[in-house]
Amino acid sequence: MNPVSHIAIIMDGNGRWALKKGKSRNYGHQQGLKTIEKIVDYLIKKRIHYLTLFTFSSENWKRPKNEVNFLFKLLRNYFKKNLLKVIKNGIKVKIIGNKLKLPSNLRKIIKHVENKTKKNNKISVQLALNYGSKHEIINSFKIINKKKQKITNKNFERNLHTSGFPDPDILIRTGGQRRLSNFLLWQIAYTEIFFVNKMWPDFNANDFQEIINKFKKIKRNFGKI
Repeated sequence: MNPVSHIAIIMDGNGRWALKKGKSRNYGHQQGLKTIEKIVDYLIKKRIHYLTLFTFSSENWKRPKNEVNFLFKLLRNYFKKNLLKVIKNGIKVKIIGNKLKLPSNLRKIIKHVENKTKKNNKISVQLALNYGSKHEIINSFKIINKKKQKITNKNFERNLHTSGFPDPDILIRTGGQRRLSNFLLWQIAYTEIFFVNKMWPDFNANDFQEIINKFKKIKRNFGKI
């Protein structure tokens, strides 16, 4: 039985899900946030301690400006209204990615949330915001060169945004697409990947449990026989 410590998710399909229902793409993002809440609660019950969510990629700036602004507003308002609940539930929040390009009001609340939740230990949730794995990899090498460190796996991984998190055991992508979209390219070298046809707002605890059950039966060799 393979233990599960860290799960990463590409939460794809919010906009398409909403459009199929005759709603706006923004409505899909609202419903997708509700799915996040349910999944985090489920993982806490299952005592899975690490979760990474691909929330906004460095390529997502190409989307319509009103949708981008709505996503940031949605995240900002969520933490304003629910921070006490997040703290009470023992959720530690960490933001990974290039924060400098994010709106200043979002950066401010992110810093506040990270500070207020840093001692929580039921689950650590990484939100990848303005995140791109290629940039992360290049940035790590730049730090190594600046510090004149020896190039080793250990030094390289120490300078990744995900430092302090184990590599994911499982990567899930909803929405029916079968690609990685510049997400955790270094970290998923030995991760088991599951592509799910369901859109993210429809994804639920039963779907999660089915994936975990399949994962636990997989023979993980890590290069061995």
